[in-house]
Amino acid sequence: MTHVSHPASSVLSASVADTEATTATVGILAGMGPAAGVDFARLFLQSCDACLLERGQAINDQAYPEHWLAQVPIVDRTRALNDPEAPQPLEATRRTLGRLADLGAQAVAISCNTAHAWHAPLQASAPGVQLLHIAQETVAELARRGTRQAALLATTGTYRMGLYDPAFEAHGIRCIVPDEQTRRWLMEGIYDGVKVGRLALAEERFVQAGMRLREQHGDIALVMACTEIPLALPQAVAARDWPLVDPSAILARALARAAYRM
Repeated sequence: MTHVSHPASSVLSASVADTEATTATVGILAGMGPAAGVDFARLFLQSCDACLLERGQAINDQAYPEHWLAQVPIVDRTRALNDPEAPQPLEATRRTLGRLADLGAQAVAISCNTAHAWHAPLQASAPGVQLLHIAQETVAELARRGTRQAALLATTGTYRMGLYDPAFEAHGIRCIVPDEQTRRWLMEGIYDGVKVGRLALAEERFVQAGMRLREQHGDIALVMACTEIPLALPQAVAARDWPLVDPSAILARALARAAYRM
């Protein structure tokens, strides 16, 4: 019998082996909401491309790290923070994080700002996993850019728990929190807009919020600290030249760098 070699197959196998040897398996704890989880996966792949270019590697299917996206139904985080008697998300998120750890994930990102209220107990439940923190990564990036003040666009739950406050204080960056009317516009855009597929309404409400902040504080950096906001605000014509900051993109970049051990 004549043996036929397949050099292309051998190269492919070597490429896969090289990727497995030089990358870490990572995970995305998502489903909060599902559209934001899918968008986070897109941002993660874009960041992987940037990492490969930085490393001087070719971009192909075999160059991407093993990564797992867990889209799990999780109870509403803002309601859970506002009402201790409401269903709480900790058990479901802890269970999902455990599944990602069982799949070999060495680093995990949570694609929801408000869910970081439970970051500490989640990290304690999986000490072998690096659970990235969206506020810490975002504010560290703002500091690298030389930002001195920024306005926070978020849910009432994120404001209530002061999720971003310690990071802003640690880096000496002034955090501007919107007034009550602006917060209502943001919540309407998130819950009555993006989460139910009414993107035109979401865009309108987010633009109203951004315009109010810009009228009050000038050309200020706007931190889109809810994963639904980047699904509508950047597409608005009025916001085209605004200095928008996307914590999801920053967190996705941090996860990609963890995957490539950078």
